[in-house]
Amino acid sequence: MDLRIGCFRYDTTSRLFETTTVETADTLPEIFERLIRGNEFDVAELGLTFYLRLLEEDTPFVALPIFPNRVFRHSCVFVNTHAGITGPGDLTGRTIGEFGTYGQDSGVWAKGILMDEYGFEPEANRWVIGGLEHPSAPFGFVPHPHPPALDVTTAGDGKTLSDMLDAGELDALFSANVPQCVLDGSPNVARLFPDFVAREREYHRRTGIFPIMHTVVVRRELLREDPGLARRVYAEFEAAKDAAAARYRRNRRLYQVQTMVPWANALVDETLAHFGENWWPYGISANRVTLETYLRYHYEQGLSSRLWRLEEIFAPELLGT
Repeated sequence: MDLRIGCFRYDTTSRLFETTTVETADTLPEIFERLIRGNEFDVAELGLTFYLRLLEEDTPFVALPIFPNRVFRHSCVFVNTHAGITGPGDLTGRTIGEFGTYGQDSGVWAKGILMDEYGFEPEANRWVIGGLEHPSAPFGFVPHPHPPALDVTTAGDGKTLSDMLDAGELDALFSANVPQCVLDGSPNVARLFPDFVAREREYHRRTGIFPIMHTVVVRRELLREDPGLARRVYAEFEAAKDAAAARYRRNRRLYQVQTMVPWANALVDETLAHFGENWWPYGISANRVTLETYLRYHYEQGLSSRLWRLEEIFAPELLGT
């Protein structure tokens, strides 16, 4: 593909870095900002919430049903161990942190799941937006919608969400990344769901939802100039993802010796038994329930002015995938 492409290097995209020219960055928000504010890419990975926020305006991008980043999110809610939070019902009336914006993709999923499953009410809490490990202002390259009555403030100068959680200035944190205080073994911080793996497996068995964080977008003008471009980009990304999946299947014979993680072979076997052979599908049909759930969450949380339909947000030529 003779295009300027920006995305993170995952298993799902690794082959693209070997077969074409792809640019990346140290963090995902950097890629998003370079796309939106810097106008640097023709094709790029973009968080679903950032894309939906841009759709409220006259966005120059169109999404393709390519999903390089998806993560179960029961694991992404962290709590201060002295705040008296022993379960989801204890989150009411709390001060909760979130990185970069109210309603990052991980937060949209976590809030939505808590709302559906446990009656969580985001508006009953105070929300603090800031940098996770380094002080930073909210993202300046996207709009920041939220319900008018919602209490949303920014972290103070020099403050980080990780330090605030550790110190008890935050009762909880919804975070796509594991805070450094957790990695350092702080006794002041724990996950809301210590048994998150079992909960996420049960959630998937019951709902069929494997949460999607990011999609891939293409400049609308390029699709107008080249009607076959969307399908070619989709095919390249899918081939890269399929190559990674095939590598895991092939390496079952070798006990997944390419990784330093003990028992990785058992995890791959469990994944195949749980999901089946196509455990990371692209396209609309295999992901309809997951995508429609996300769109509902985005609307219910006041991040969209209306409930978007899949036919409105993905390239028309790929709606049959």
